Amino acid sequence: MTDEKMVTVSSFAKDEYGISAATIEAMINYGYALLAIAGADQEVSEKEMEWLINHQTKFGAPQEVVELYKSFDYKNANIKELLSKIKVDVATWSAPPNLIYHGIHMSSADGVYAEAERETVKQAAKILGVADDVVLTLESLVDMERAVVRMRKALFHIDAL
Repeated sequence: MTDEKMVTVSSFAKDEYGISAATIEAMINYGYALLAIAGADQEVSEKEMEWLINHQTKFGAPQEVVELYKSFDYKNANIKELLSKIKVDVATWSAPPNLIYHGIHMSSADGVYAEAERETVKQAAKILGVADDVVLTLESLVDMERAVVRMRKALFHIDAL
């Protein structure tokens, strides 16, 4: 299932990340890298896996790719090796800060971004070469985005179940 051919992804991927195509291998390995980050504490919770599946489905990953995430051995994953296999159609797109951003989202998908999860994200950032100040900025960005969503839902009386 590792085809180097570029596959068109969703309008969500284009709007959110500027990406219109990626290889199947990139989609697989991006999800695997996120599992390695979120699972560095030896567990990927149900909510974390749900976040990954929802995100990658919105991105445009085929169902066969999403299914692979469920059986991946994230406890023995090498993030640097996975990173080298992520290719998209935008030369200026950088996987490391995107992985950390999504790692923060995924690690806190259950509503708690525990200190152990924070440390795991910081360790992954060091492996990927993402500076500490960028990690702090990404954590703040995720907090801000969540606050904006809560405000919108409050204004429009949307019950968050």
